[in-house]
Amino acid sequence: MLKITNVLPHKTLLLSCLLTGLMACSSTEDEIDPNEPVELTEITEKFEVNVVWEDSISGVDKYFSRIKPFIAYEKLYNASREGEVYALDPATGKELWRTDLREKGDGGFFSSKPTAYLNGGPTAAINKVFIGSENGDVYALDAETGELSWQSKVKGEVLAAPGFDAGVLVVNTAAGIVKAFNASTGEDMWSIEQDVPPLTLRGTSSPAVAAGGAIIGSPNGSLTVYIIENGQQGWTSEIGEATGSTELERVVDIDSTPIIYGDKAYTIASRGNLAAVDLRSGRVLWKRQYSSYRKLTISGNTIYLTDVKGHVYAIDRINGTEKWSQLSLTNRNVTGPAEIDKYIVVGDFEGYLHWLDKDTGDIVARHHVDGSGIYATPTTDGNMLYVQSRDGDLQAIKTP
Repeated sequence: MLKITNVLPHKTLLLSCLLTGLMACSSTEDEIDPNEPVELTEITEKFEVNVVWEDSISGVDKYFSRIKPFIAYEKLYNASREGEVYALDPATGKELWRTDLREKGDGGFFSSKPTAYLNGGPTAAINKVFIGSENGDVYALDAETGELSWQSKVKGEVLAAPGFDAGVLVVNTAAGIVKAFNASTGEDMWSIEQDVPPLTLRGTSSPAVAAGGAIIGSPNGSLTVYIIENGQQGWTSEIGEATGSTELERVVDIDSTPIIYGDKAYTIASRGNLAAVDLRSGRVLWKRQYSSYRKLTISGNTIYLTDVKGHVYAIDRINGTEKWSQLSLTNRNVTGPAEIDKYIVVGDFEGYLHWLDKDTGDIVARHHVDGSGIYATPTTDGNMLYVQSRDGDLQAIKTP
């Protein structure tokens, strides 16, 4: 997950260092490894979930990916890392269309289509489906037919879903480029470049776009608003707290998508703080010491989050007071929380889904998808939950 830009392609070791407070990453036989995932314990299940349908598409294997199902226009949109984008019927799983974004091979007997490296998205708006790639490609497909409407290029990897508002598509890349397009035509509107520290998490913040502004978390731990009409920078608020003398100790990325809720924005840094920020002025209203790069979820006056250790918390949205914590999933690489009815659902590295009571944090049900693991926060729609494993097993699950 952690990345030294242009130097180190493998991230797992660095992430383990981060999660253990930047202490030594090895242990002796007599010590308990603080990075070891806890074993699941038996629970008293209050209900059994119902798998309504399942399908298998190409997955993401062991690669970093934020591809996940997206619901819009009475369709479920999904994609594979290789380059295929799908539209499915959310009720039955029936395939409605499929588009292959991979370039055609040279036609030789042994030729094959190169991987498109899709990653950021999909998301949908104005009857189009938008998705980005690690090659810096941005695609817009017709939401009804899957036909390619336009394609453009940005500098850097697109690792997070684009944001949309008022006809403008905003893309944030791992190279620090924030670029805006006319969402209908793909025409370039503006582009700005943020500073990127030499050591960052592999991942970027999706833009939260509303009311004429794009709010974006940066690799240096700040939250900034840009006017979507022209890219002019507004306020900037410092959220992460870079401490320590080494670059590793000073990793403070905001990779979680900010949430705009009323007149406030809520965000969290990979090291440092969960914060509430006034939308008009950028003034930080409160900060609390939680660290995460996962998706936040807000329901009413409660913020639900999963921290870097896999602990799940419920936080009062008004003042940042902790309501409850669930610590039994430590080091299980737990996804961000998804809300469904009276529950919060998270997935883990062994492919289990866990239903937590929203009021108490107690785990009340569990379901195994497959052994390859769940890498992205589940998608919910009503009482239906859609989840995709690393091997590409896609399930539609009904919560009673």
